[in-house]
Amino acid sequence: MRFREVREYYHGDDVRFIDWNVSARYAHPFTKVFEEERELTVILLVDISASSFFGTIRQNKKDLITEIGAVLTFSAINNNDKVGVIFFSDKIEKYIPPKKGKEHALYIVRELLTAVPKRTGTDINEALNFFLRSNGQKSIAFIMSDFIDENYERGLRVMGRKHDVIGLKVYDKMESQLPDIGMIKVQDLETQKTQWLNTSDAMVRYNYHQNFINQSNVSKNNFKKAGAQLLHIRTDEDYVKILQKFFKGRKKAH
Repeated sequence: MRFREVREYYHGDDVRFIDWNVSARYAHPFTKVFEEERELTVILLVDISASSFFGTIRQNKKDLITEIGAVLTFSAINNNDKVGVIFFSDKIEKYIPPKKGKEHALYIVRELLTAVPKRTGTDINEALNFFLRSNGQKSIAFIMSDFIDENYERGLRVMGRKHDVIGLKVYDKMESQLPDIGMIKVQDLETQKTQWLNTSDAMVRYNYHQNFINQSNVSKNNFKKAGAQLLHIRTDEDYVKILQKFFKGRKKAH
């Protein structure tokens, strides 16, 4: 609820909302009038760390995050809602405060397209804490990341108590399973460490896949404990269908 105006008190009005200062000035009772705040504030928390630039099919993770971010931005603007963005790596790279309007939406899309991180690491908790410090009113927060990080469970729980939190875990097919192509050299884009893997070894492929499953389960559990929702979107999947199904389900639930 937000304050709209002060008007004369009428019989039946809630006495708790009487404005005593105005009433004393005019020697007549006046009451405060409130209206329901129907505007929403949408905040996109966008992971632009080095790992987001990985991709082997169709596009990399950052390209997909950019596309989804643009869709969510224009959806919010078309609904007359405010939208803002927090770009993060292992620090806050850029903050765009929430506003309305087509020009603002186009500015956000330009920033999504051109964002280049100054740092390579990922610190989701840093982004969550910044969100909590900069957004006092209830908001819808979309966290778009590959969630290759730890120690953000507490921040997510705090966020979930007041805000509507939705996670979009974006990943590449190669991150979940290795092809059988012999010896390959892999590199961690965030730490720059390299390692040789024998992809022809069935146990190596199994452990690699199991590591992805375990990591995904950690993300699922973190969101579940926070009372939030998490979607998994692969870079070669039709994200529109996934989002449509998700929002239709939410609409029915409400």
